[in-house]
Amino acid sequence: MRGMGGKQSGPFSPAVVVAVVLVGFVSLLGILAVGAFAPDLRSGNDGGEHALSQSATGFGALPILLRDMGVPVILSRTRLIADADDSLLIATPGPVADPSELEQLDRGNATLIVLPKWVVVPDSRRDGWTKVAAPLPLQQVLGVLPAALEYQTRLASEAAPRRVQLMTAYGDEVGVPVQVEGLRTLSGPSWIPVVVDERGGIVLGRHETTGEYVLADPDLLATSGLATIEGAQTALALIDSVRPEGGPVVFDLTLHGMERSRSLMRLMFVPPLLGFTLALLGLAVFAGVQAAVRFSPPKEGGRLLSFGKTALADNTAGLVRLARREHHMALPYARLVRARTARLIGAPRNLSEAELDAFLDRVSAAVGSTTTCTALTERARNARNTRDLMQVARDLYRWNQELTRGRK
Repeated sequence: MRGMGGKQSGPFSPAVVVAVVLVGFVSLLGILAVGAFAPDLRSGNDGGEHALSQSATGFGALPILLRDMGVPVILSRTRLIADADDSLLIATPGPVADPSELEQLDRGNATLIVLPKWVVVPDSRRDGWTKVAAPLPLQQVLGVLPAALEYQTRLASEAAPRRVQLMTAYGDEVGVPVQVEGLRTLSGPSWIPVVVDERGGIVLGRHETTGEYVLADPDLLATSGLATIEGAQTALALIDSVRPEGGPVVFDLTLHGMERSRSLMRLMFVPPLLGFTLALLGLAVFAGVQAAVRFSPPKEGGRLLSFGKTALADNTAGLVRLARREHHMALPYARLVRARTARLIGAPRNLSEAELDAFLDRVSAAVGSTTTCTALTERARNARNTRDLMQVARDLYRWNQELTRGRK
């Protein structure tokens, strides 16, 4: 609205409007970026059974230990390619993991599945910490395995903690003796022992059909087991027994909801489409500045429908132009110019059409005009387009000026 002084006024100042628009634009951009990179922004320290968890039953200490020992480590948020035997993939499913998701990670000889063991509850005093409530039932633990691995597989658990010396199937020691609470072992006709305890129980076995490795007791690799030097040495020995020589160790995070999704929004924020996104943002900013900055006061709006003869003439001309029949106006215009010229030069009023044309032609010859009325009328009758119309109109004007000498 306008004030009494004619100046633009409103409820908000331009600075406030600009600030609100900028804050909204930046907020929208931040929401889109956070939505695209949400899995990467999660710290993972939620007390789960994965390589980002710092709880006692998690495996957050194992990647750190391996890196310190010079072993390449990858925390994977994507599904890996099958049959990539140059690395060891460690999958740590939780107690309610879906076996079908574990099947998608199947890479045969390069996969180590670490079975869950404990029922845990969050520690209310420290974020990311957990308290062990009870051991998981053996049948529930086997339920996380795909059907091919679970078939005829049995899991056993010892009742009391004891000091365990792990050995290979050939009798070589694996690491050093470690204290394990309720050591768990697996058995079945399809399992080939890789690492066993002193009693021959399979702690780490290889399935003869799928080629996957399964570790029955996760305490040997969990953070709680790495709390001592003996536990760390044994964990490294276990990993070396199944890791391809010189290959990296890959910890899967997709089983715990940390998969990096492939989305168009994410692609817009990473190369090579990042340049395209920045160009779009630049164009948006430029368009906003151009729309906000005025080079003159806003134009006063007029009536949509005008009054009077001018509006009638404009509307009629618009209809003729819309129908593309402008050239049909040439002959009526020529007759109007002829009548006006005859009146200005004092031609007799009782002449017929043919007599008036003859009279005007004689006057044209007498004054040395470049054309005649009859010739102009014929050209107007034969006009076929707007260009012919404009040419006839110019010649009629020149002819009128020659006969009247500019008289009004």
